[in-house]
Amino acid sequence: MSVKEDIRTQIIGALAHAKFPIDTPDTLLGSFPDGAQTTCKSGDVVLTAGDAGKVLKPDDFPFKSAEEVAKVIVDRAGL
Repeated sequence: MSVKEDIRTQIIGALAHAKFPIDTPDTLLGSFPDGAQTTCKSGDVVLTAGDAGKVLKPDDFPFKSAEEVAKVIVDRAGL
């Protein structure tokens, strides 16, 4: 599995219990098990939810699924 796919899968898993749609960045961070400190790791790549939130834009919201969140973060993080 590639780093990109591994991180994507971890983000989806971390948001397994989130209630969608998610309308704001604060709600999204609060949906991760450890908030902004939730960490995804693959090889040498470490990505926290707080770091991932920095690549999101206001017009990304609302998010309708964990898959959508993961796609946007992984694509913009340049993994």
